[in-house]
Amino acid sequence: MSTTTTGPDTTRSAGTPPKLRRRGDLVFSGTALAAGIIILVTLAAVALFLIVQSIPALSGDTSGNHILEGQSFLSWVWPFVFGTLWSSFIALVIAAPIAIGIALFISHYAPRRLAGFLGYIIDLLAAVPSVVFGLWGALTFAPMLVPFYKWLNENLGWIPIFSGTPSGTGKTILTASLVLAVMILPIMTAICREVFLQTPKLHEEAALALGATRWEMVRMAVLPFARSGMVSGAMLGLGRALGETMAVTLVLSPLGIITFNLINPENPTTIPAIIALRFPEAHDEGVNTLIAAGLILFIVTFAVNFVARWIVSRRAEFSGAN
Repeated sequence: MSTTTTGPDTTRSAGTPPKLRRRGDLVFSGTALAAGIIILVTLAAVALFLIVQSIPALSGDTSGNHILEGQSFLSWVWPFVFGTLWSSFIALVIAAPIAIGIALFISHYAPRRLAGFLGYIIDLLAAVPSVVFGLWGALTFAPMLVPFYKWLNENLGWIPIFSGTPSGTGKTILTASLVLAVMILPIMTAICREVFLQTPKLHEEAALALGATRWEMVRMAVLPFARSGMVSGAMLGLGRALGETMAVTLVLSPLGIITFNLINPENPTTIPAIIALRFPEAHDEGVNTLIAAGLILFIVTFAVNFVARWIVSRRAEFSGAN
């Protein structure tokens, strides 16, 4: 005995075969699958290229390598890895609280018209080319910071990161980090804003109905819901800072040193900056050395994104990012 299932538009027997998928559905699913496969293939091809091209630089004989100049690859690249991580970490520490504050103001405090205008301005910052930020940082922002660095040295010189002789040009690792913070601010703010707006209204109204103030509602309902989304935004901003080239190249000098001092004229530089500066003159094994440095940056960036995905997946059921 067959039974029937009645819906709003169709009535069919339970024993009849389901309808064939429409051609549009097949095309869309196939296109989406192909796009996903292309991304994986591209990522694997980039990784394979970096590994193969890096092998000559990782060999023991460095006598003919004009980039390494007799030292091992690890001893040469480690200061640049340190500079990349150090500058990106400072930029993240500076930009994350500002991005969260701006996103909260736009989503929960500002009037609707003002929120729309501020959101447009923040999004517009993401369209500014990195070379413009670099020129601004080197020619305008760095000289403006010279008196501030002198003040830090005079009043907080007992702290190691502010000791020594302050830079007379303002081109320091702190300046580069501030420029990077401005550059990663739009993407972090945009992600945090969208996640805050996804907070269930019932949660917010329930907190307000129980007598919570606006800040207490944000602290109890909005921030816990958006925690993984804020982490995702921070990690995306960190990935942008790790791979930034022109802004850091224009602000910092290519010195391969390790120092935590923020205001001295001698500063560590980053892997993207040293690749951009040395690649025009590189040849033979020197090119392989710079490609090997790119492989290190690829691994660091991949690890950062992997950690971000792991953090987000821990709260996948209660996440504004999902």
